[in-house]
Amino acid sequence: MLKKEYLIYKLSEAAREACKIDNELFPMYNVKRGLRNEDGSGVLVGLTQVGNVVGYERLPEGGLKAIPGKLFYRGYDVEDLAHDFIKEKRFGFEEVAYLLLSGKLPDKEELSAFKELLNDNMPLEQKTKMNILDLEGQNIMNILARSVLEMYTFDANPDDTSRDNLMRQSIELISKFPTIIAYAYNIYRHSTQGRSLHIRHPHENLSIAENFLHMLKRDFTDLDARTLDLLLVLQAEHGGGNNSTFTVRVTSSTGTDTYSSIAAGIGSLKGPLHGGANIQVVDMFHHLKENIADWKNVDEIDTYFMRMLNKEAYNKTGLIYGIGHAVYTISDPRAVVLKELARDLAKEKGRSEEFAFLELLEERAIECFAKHKGTKKRVSSNVDFYSGFVYEMIGLPQEIYTPLFAMARIVGWTAHRIEELNFDGKRIIRPAYKNVLDDREYISINER
Repeated sequence: MLKKEYLIYKLSEAAREACKIDNELFPMYNVKRGLRNEDGSGVLVGLTQVGNVVGYERLPEGGLKAIPGKLFYRGYDVEDLAHDFIKEKRFGFEEVAYLLLSGKLPDKEELSAFKELLNDNMPLEQKTKMNILDLEGQNIMNILARSVLEMYTFDANPDDTSRDNLMRQSIELISKFPTIIAYAYNIYRHSTQGRSLHIRHPHENLSIAENFLHMLKRDFTDLDARTLDLLLVLQAEHGGGNNSTFTVRVTSSTGTDTYSSIAAGIGSLKGPLHGGANIQVVDMFHHLKENIADWKNVDEIDTYFMRMLNKEAYNKTGLIYGIGHAVYTISDPRAVVLKELARDLAKEKGRSEEFAFLELLEERAIECFAKHKGTKKRVSSNVDFYSGFVYEMIGLPQEIYTPLFAMARIVGWTAHRIEELNFDGKRIIRPAYKNVLDDREYISINER
């Protein structure tokens, strides 16, 4: 082993010992690991008027009661918003962005002006476009983060945290995320797969969902675009406590610039425990399609799921991806709504049999999970159980599944950042850690 490799190994082994903390110390000091209470609910660390995630209600005598999940944007039920968009066959992401940024629903004139503003900001400056051409890499999230940080250098007032400037920066980020992601993927495809390089300019009369599909792959149906738009609507915001939004709020509380804060949020979302679950569901679904002979046989499905839960099959992690959520218990409202258009999309693509199989997998996974745990506590599927399959039916590559999540969530991130920096009595977010190491006497280097 080389000298420097041995030194790294030695440091790593020392760090392994230094990182050991007895699990019994956490309850002893009343430390909420992962900022979670003993009943599984999140520790309250702030107040917000942006979004609300509801999966249970507190009982007067104490404890929690599971209820059907609800998601609210600025007090409005997301299911009501989504069903209106579906019923009228119109695109709703821009309307949701207006709502989350301003706190109010726009009228037709305001919405039209807002859409025009977004479209005006969608093209990239020539320098940014050329820089993306140079930002080769295997991960689009990494390229997105670097592109956001580069936007700082082209902003005349990057450190100005006044409300007007924050709103301007937010609109530019929401507008440019689709363009950056589409261009970054096309460059990735060109450099790694030897495909032709296409850089298509956004059209001024298309929605964000339509423009993204146009820039990425050109050919798409109206249902493709409306289903993608619905996913953007459903993933635009999820309360202040999810990891990436909390990251944006924590960094914003320091007064740092918008681009640094949003890049931190991207880094959080990139983590496989946060933004990559839909890819894991798709991979699992392909595995199950190949390993379950009869897609309608409940006994065969249950047997295989129990093997997975016992770490005997698939990747032997004991997990069924897309099942369970930190807040939702009986149902995830995003999954409930998404299934409505996903069913229509599957019919359009000739994949109704696969969709029926996925629905049966959802039902049986929930039952098998309860049986395996030996508890009456309910779990539900989450939005990731269907989102990956939807992306696949639209014809989107897995490399952009998590970036698409960011393309939606940038709305929630910027809304929370504006709120964090504009309420009275704001303070830097600084929680505490309890040090559990005894004091030690210093030893001179000559005596060690």
